Amino acid sequence: MGTTDSPAAVRTAPPTGRPEGAAASGTPGQPVAHAFWRFLPAAAAYLVTVGLLLATDTSVSDVARYTFYVLWGVMLPGTLVFRSLRRRPHTLVEDLAFGAVTGLALELAAWAVLVGVGAQSFALAWPLAVVIPFALVPRLRRHWRPRGYRGVSLGWSWSVSGTVVLSSVYFHQVFLSLYPVLPDREGSRIFGDMPYMLSLAANAKQNVPLTFPQAAGEPLHYHWFTFAHMAMTDMVGHIDLAVIESRLLVPALSALAMVITAVVARRLTGHAWAGPLAALLVFAAGEFTAAYPNGGDTWTFGAPAVRVMSWSSLSLTYSQPLLLALMGVVGDALRRSHRDKAGVEGADPAPLFGRGVFVLAALFALASSAAKASTLPVILSGLALAGLVLLITARRIPWTVVGLGGILAGSQLFATAVIFNFESYGLQIVPFGNVQQFWKDPGDLRPPAFQALVVAATLIAFVLNHHIKLLGMVPLLWRRRLNLEPLQWFLLGAAVAGPAAFLVVNGYNSSYFTIAALPFGVVLSAWGFCETFQRAALPARGRAALAAGAVALSAVLTYVIYRMSQDWALWLRRSVGDEAGDKTYSPLVVALGAAAGLALIALVCGVLWRTGSRVWPALRGRGGIVLLTASLVAATPGLFHDMLQSRQSLWAYSWVMPASQVDAGRWIRAHSDPSDVLVTNSHCWPFEGGSAAAPACANTRSQWLSGYSERSVLVEGWAYAPRGVALTRGLPAYDGPFWDQEVFRLNEDAVYRPTAANLRRLHDEYQVRYVVAHRASGEESPLLAGLAKKVLDNGKVAVYELS
Repeated sequence: MGTTDSPAAVRTAPPTGRPEGAAASGTPGQPVAHAFWRFLPAAAAYLVTVGLLLATDTSVSDVARYTFYVLWGVMLPGTLVFRSLRRRPHTLVEDLAFGAVTGLALELAAWAVLVGVGAQSFALAWPLAVVIPFALVPRLRRHWRPRGYRGVSLGWSWSVSGTVVLSSVYFHQVFLSLYPVLPDREGSRIFGDMPYMLSLAANAKQNVPLTFPQAAGEPLHYHWFTFAHMAMTDMVGHIDLAVIESRLLVPALSALAMVITAVVARRLTGHAWAGPLAALLVFAAGEFTAAYPNGGDTWTFGAPAVRVMSWSSLSLTYSQPLLLALMGVVGDALRRSHRDKAGVEGADPAPLFGRGVFVLAALFALASSAAKASTLPVILSGLALAGLVLLITARRIPWTVVGLGGILAGSQLFATAVIFNFESYGLQIVPFGNVQQFWKDPGDLRPPAFQALVVAATLIAFVLNHHIKLLGMVPLLWRRRLNLEPLQWFLLGAAVAGPAAFLVVNGYNSSYFTIAALPFGVVLSAWGFCETFQRAALPARGRAALAAGAVALSAVLTYVIYRMSQDWALWLRRSVGDEAGDKTYSPLVVALGAAAGLALIALVCGVLWRTGSRVWPALRGRGGIVLLTASLVAATPGLFHDMLQSRQSLWAYSWVMPASQVDAGRWIRAHSDPSDVLVTNSHCWPFEGGSAAAPACANTRSQWLSGYSERSVLVEGWAYAPRGVALTRGLPAYDGPFWDQEVFRLNEDAVYRPTAANLRRLHDEYQVRYVVAHRASGEESPLLAGLAKKVLDNGKVAVYELS
């Protein structure tokens, strides 16, 4: 597979005299580093992450248990199975990264069997189903100690390790150090969705498929595989779900996402350094807003990208490694023979996976199908484009694409029919429905030319907002004149499909299509950057200067935006006659103005560079890599702004969670059976200064009881119920009335108008064991104490047991 048509890039490397598949160091002729130095980068990243966890009230015992769970319950079975499916080894880090993702997929099957037959107590032993055959069968036994690994350079290892450390530090600043494992004060604050996600993980310990914990027995047509993973973590590692959710899961899965990104980018592009670059772009390059602070008002085009949502959307956190691994195996199947790169300088050919790629694709596709609903449509679109190009150019049916397409389409059908029950969650086909608010002109007062300019500016702002990190693909596509290989068409098709879906499908949740597509574009971007870098042929001093300049530019942009963005925004709006900020396009002015300013600076620097190259020949042919580096760096300030902002104020979507409620929920957890159902009068979670008492509260997101008790509630908060969200036309929550008013009245009567008959009905017909009175929502009837046994009263919450 050719990587460039540059004359400098077609020089052949000297033969190594080493047979194909034999072990090698990162560079031919260099000695293999001692094992201590080879494993030190991974150990350093692990120890830094552990140190940050211990600094945020995570116990040594929990860290040790989680480490055991990862090694025994995920990596060991997954790595053995992956090794048996790939044809030849490439690198150890690739085996472990793909093995970990394979382990996540196998874990889902184990969870379904164990919970389905009620054998949760045997969860610790499930890896034996893999370990025993691989220990006894001779053909499988060799996968315990495979030979023929190619080494990776220490620089590569430290770069990937550095990305993992950066992500861990980031999550420590914006999440781990700010939110308690369990609220311990009446004024404690947590992210609003944490009790809900906790309740789903608890439900997954008992039900296949999951039900909706806030309305006992209600089906949950939702992408809930994340919570099955959390349930298995609890059952195998014996770790409290609250610790998993608020401490362990996010940094661990994000680290896996960084490593699998680096591995996949290296394999698909053939450039080793595309790996750490892609990982850095996926994580550190966020939205281009040129604004500080960043809050909900800066989310002009839906959910923010990976850097923010990795901790507040656990389904995205969990789905990312699966998506990246699926991209890797599908892309590998479309990749030409690695021998095509054997004579290309700077290329790092990896042996093809072989026929096992179809089994791996099936594993990852099925696991991805209900990990995040936006995943498979994006990757299917990319595969369809690659297949169409192959059909037109080769004039024959591309059976590899057909086979992969069948696997992906079957997985999508499974999720749509079985998991989602064909629910649309309010999403509708409305072309430009998510962006047309920025160019609306209700009175037709704008001249046609100006209106066309506003429409064009909106679309440009959308591209700038999420996609600066993809600029590296521009030189790649330009030099090839779109004469791309099937793999590149696949990546490009998926990269375009995500934002295209956001522009066609109306609704907040459609922004996840954009986020799902970004890794595909990032691999192309890293590919293009590596080729541009090679053509520049920078000497050692030039490479050092480029790296130092990138760091300096990121620091300058971060500081300038932090200190001056508000003054800059006011000046810009005055300049365009929008001082009040009441125009439909007002939210876009700052980003567009900043982009125009940076483009002007780039133009001036380009002219000076071209002039200087006539005097200093060393500058010739190297302006492109400087411009590309600066462009990619422009997307990095948001990451650091998040950390700065988190130290000044908690995220806008964090709300008060009193310790009294948590304590009551945890007491019930310790004094009840998983099958017990609860009744409560708590249905609302008040916003700042609001009241929890109905009907004053319209935020029906009370999920604390089901979350912290780990039990289903007859009627709690129903904002996220699938049948409710389907009525919201794409909004993230439903605040209408509960759908079964008869059950709702029975629930309320148990607290406010109890009788022996209705309490007996709740106990016998609905398996209710406890009535939980949340006094901020309303004082319970004094009659309740005479009809049920009061077992807990902390002044804020009272718990009554039915018998």
